[in-house]
Amino acid sequence: MSGAGTNLQALLVACGDPAYGAQVVAVGADRDGIDGLRRAADERVPTFIERVADHPDRDAWDAALTDKVAAYAPDLVVLAGFMKLAGPLFLRRFAGRTVNTHPALSPSFPGMHGPRDALAYGVKITGATLFVVDEGVDSGPIVAQVAVPVAAGDDEHSLHERIKVGEHQMLVESVGRMVREGFTLDDRSVRFGT
Repeated sequence: MSGAGTNLQALLVACGDPAYGAQVVAVGADRDGIDGLRRAADERVPTFIERVADHPDRDAWDAALTDKVAAYAPDLVVLAGFMKLAGPLFLRRFAGRTVNTHPALSPSFPGMHGPRDALAYGVKITGATLFVVDEGVDSGPIVAQVAVPVAAGDDEHSLHERIKVGEHQMLVESVGRMVREGFTLDDRSVRFGT
């Protein structure tokens, strides 16, 4: 993760209920001193930091991050809030079982400024997308989406805050189902159940 960890917090709360059927086994970040690491530590979840700057190049960072995540043997890798592109080694190792969220209705408005770009375009509905990570930017197969109307007078911050509410619910529901029910990936189609 890279920031406040509100998606992580939503997952940690859900995992507190045994009926949810999933648990967070570790939390990684690309920088220290962020709220998400504190949130994980408060719940006694192991944490680690893997900074790009601590490696000679992105490939070395990719290898170190891959090894670090693999050491926890996750069934599903959730990159929600992680603002770096996963490298090719990571994507091969965790292919088809790495997901991320995006604060827009993909395939519209990829990249770091989904809410701002949606406002600038003048859309009336935007939202959030959960997708299986591939080598593109917010371009992987869609697991789930939630629509959020754009309100009159919205600015980037107010819109993004409303998107986060739906994003958290979608993430918690979908990750729980993926873990409890399993899922299949057929080209761009993601289906719950095995």
